[in-house]
Amino acid sequence: MPSMFMRLRVADYEKWKQVFDEREDLRRQAGATAHSVHRDPDDQNVVTVALRVKDISRAREYAGSAELRSAMERAGLQGAPEIWFGEDIEDKHY
Repeated sequence: MPSMFMRLRVADYEKWKQVFDEREDLRRQAGATAHSVHRDPDDQNVVTVALRVKDISRAREYAGSAELRSAMERAGLQGAPEIWFGEDIEDKHY
């Protein structure tokens, strides 16, 4: 299964998280099936989001969409996000 990763800097994590939670519908429409959110331990306003997606082409469309850009602006994104994609080859839990 493919994954989409976004690393971003936000002005205020709580504000960003509220907007992120409100836009679950947008992620589902783009084919996301799950997500995890990670914060940098040295800078709480640097966030990495990992999305599990059904289709990498739909995820790429989502990454470039006006809807995502608008949500990120509303959420207080600072600068451009880093976005990359990967094909999951192993997922092992301990």
